[in-house]
Amino acid sequence: MDPDVLVAGETLIDFLPATAGPLATVERFRRRPGGAPANVAVGLATLGRAPWFWTRVGEDPFGDVLVETLADHAVPDRFVERDPEAKTTLAFVEHAADADRAFTFYREGTADTRLEPGTVPDDVLASVGWVYVGGVALASEPARSATFDLAERARERGATVVFDPNARPELWTDDFETVAARAFERADVVKATSEDLAAAGFDDGGEEHDGAGLAAAVHDAGPHTVLLTRGAAGAVASATADAPWGAATVAHPGYRVETVDTTGAGDAFTAGALAALADGESLEPVLAFANAVAAVTTTAEGAMTALPDRERVRSFRAER
Repeated sequence: MDPDVLVAGETLIDFLPATAGPLATVERFRRRPGGAPANVAVGLATLGRAPWFWTRVGEDPFGDVLVETLADHAVPDRFVERDPEAKTTLAFVEHAADADRAFTFYREGTADTRLEPGTVPDDVLASVGWVYVGGVALASEPARSATFDLAERARERGATVVFDPNARPELWTDDFETVAARAFERADVVKATSEDLAAAGFDDGGEEHDGAGLAAAVHDAGPHTVLLTRGAAGAVASATADAPWGAATVAHPGYRVETVDTTGAGDAFTAGALAALADGESLEPVLAFANAVAAVTTTAEGAMTALPDRERVRSFRAER
C-alpha cells in the first residue's frame, strides 16, 4: 500500500559537539543525519507509517550517507533526489550545559534549497491524506516556491497540510514574518514552539503560561489546529470547530526523563503527532503519544538515531 503521508524539505548532516560550550572551543564533532523534515520522515517510518519523502541532497559523500540512512529506515526513495551541481547542507550544533542547542548552517545554494515546483505529481497528492512542510525550505528560492506549490496543490486535493515554522533566523535574508504568514494561510495544522510563533509575529496575548493566546492568534491566521510544544512542560493542543476532530483544547504535562540531547525532540513530537492523527486519534491521545515519542528521543544522542518505535513508546509509557 502506498503511503498516506508525504513529508517535504531538507535532509542534512548535523555535526554534534563532543563537549558543551561555544563552537569555537569544540575540537571534536560526531556526524549524524538530520534536518527537521528528514527526522519527521524517519520518525514516521520507525513508528510503522513510512511516508513519501521529497528531499534533495548533493551527489557528494554526505549525500551518500543520507540516502543510505533513509533507505536503512525504509523511507521510500521515489522523491529522494540527488543534485549533481550542489552540495549537501551541513549544520554544526552548539550544546549549552542544560542540553539545549543552537545551530550554525552551511547552506548557501545547497541541494535542499533547489527543490523545484511540480516535482510531486498531482496523482500522488490526491492519494495522501497528510502533507508536512517546514519553515527552513521557505528561506530560499526555488525551494520556497516549490513548497508553496506543494501545499496549495495538496489542499486542493483534500490533504491536510501540517506546517512547522521551525524558525532559524540565521538562514533568513527575507522577512520571515511575511513569508511565514503565507504558510499559515495554507496550513490546516501548525506545530510550533512559542519562540517560532514570536518570530512569525504572533503575540501570546499575555497568556504564554497556557498557550491560549498564541493558539487563538494562530487560528485567526488560518489553521484549524495548533500543537504548541513547551519543552519539558509538555504540549498544548487547540482546535476549532472546523477541525475534523472537532473543537477542543487539551494539554499534556510531558514526561520526566534524564535528558542527554534535545536535538530533534520537536521533530520526534511531530512524527508522533502525525502518526496518531493519521491513525484517527483525538487530540488528547495524540498529545500523550507525541510527548512520549519526544521524551524518549531526548534520552539518547542525535535526532534520527534516537527515534523510538511503537513498542519502545508503549514500554516507556507503561513504566510511568
